[in-house]
Amino acid sequence: MGRHLQKRKSGAGACVKLMSRKHIPHPSAFIEQDWQQLIRQTAAEAEHMGKLHPKQLNLIYQQKWFKALMPTAYGGLDLTIPQLVRLQEGLSWADGSFGWVFTLCCGAGWFAGFINPELAADLFAAEKTCLAGSGASTGEAAILPDGYLLNGIWNYASGAYHATHFTANCIIKNNDETVLNPDGSPLILPFIVDKKDVELLDTWKYVGMVATGSNSFKIENVKVDKSRCFKIDADAATLQNELYQYPFLQLAEATLAANIMGMAIHFVDLAEEIIQHRTALGKYTELQKVLLSGKLVNIKAKCNQVHESFYNAVDESWETNNKAALNQVSITSRRLAQTARRHVDELYPYCGLMAASPDTEINRVWRDVHTASQHTLLTFES
Repeated sequence: MGRHLQKRKSGAGACVKLMSRKHIPHPSAFIEQDWQQLIRQTAAEAEHMGKLHPKQLNLIYQQKWFKALMPTAYGGLDLTIPQLVRLQEGLSWADGSFGWVFTLCCGAGWFAGFINPELAADLFAAEKTCLAGSGASTGEAAILPDGYLLNGIWNYASGAYHATHFTANCIIKNNDETVLNPDGSPLILPFIVDKKDVELLDTWKYVGMVATGSNSFKIENVKVDKSRCFKIDADAATLQNELYQYPFLQLAEATLAANIMGMAIHFVDLAEEIIQHRTALGKYTELQKVLLSGKLVNIKAKCNQVHESFYNAVDESWETNNKAALNQVSITSRRLAQTARRHVDELYPYCGLMAASPDTEINRVWRDVHTASQHTLLTFES
């Protein structure tokens, strides 16, 4: 395969091992059992709180997961993309909100490879450094002689309660005029700001992913130095590392897809337990038993097939970083997300009213899948 990595430790953070391309295991193989137990034992309370549980956060800090895509020079784990998506699937299988916050915050941490190194070393030195943000360009940055003046409101900042810094895309303005790119489109650049300069807005009122605390944030008349502006482009990387040569689009597609599949497999696991329990109680006829058994076998087979294609594409893209391989990441990521949604909905009717009760684990997973899968990046096949 070219990158057979054994399980290893990087500081306090555990890196997942890459499996053979011939077999992609259940996501439980990607994480430690005690991690899974802690995450699930606190998941219901985290949902009630509307943010990650303190015990969940402590695990993240111990393992340095918010710094998974930061270099070791900044106290990060410097994971490869194949390692990352496996860890993300395993953690999202443990709990959707937990995996999502990890994914979105460590994804924002990836921007460390594009920020002024001196500034980055200072910003990211703390053990509990966490970046949240939004990819939407719903703010403006007015050019000043010594920096920029930022204003705007950005939605869906997952992990906002735990963030020490925020990233925000801004339309660049010069004397009230929009600065344009050579093709005539508005120039949009990301900025990094400290938490003290951000106002959180209590806007996350959605049916699922409740514990992500994905609230909006507001920046009003905040002046920042020019060094707080950066560009996400391989040619603009400030660190010489292949991680920052990997395209942001495929990084985002693969990581979100792995999260959704992790949640979906969690649902399938729970659905199978419920179906087995209902079967033992004599809820089904012999014909219905055969139908459900065949459905479970078929769903698992289809999941395994698309699962394997996805990881093959991710691993190949990391090895080659060429256009064809990256295109396969885009294709298989969308296919994985759509397969996950479809199979969750296919099994839902056979899980009884337990699946419809908001106090049950399976209902929480169902809500998480249907909230996370609304992300526009993976809505269409192409």
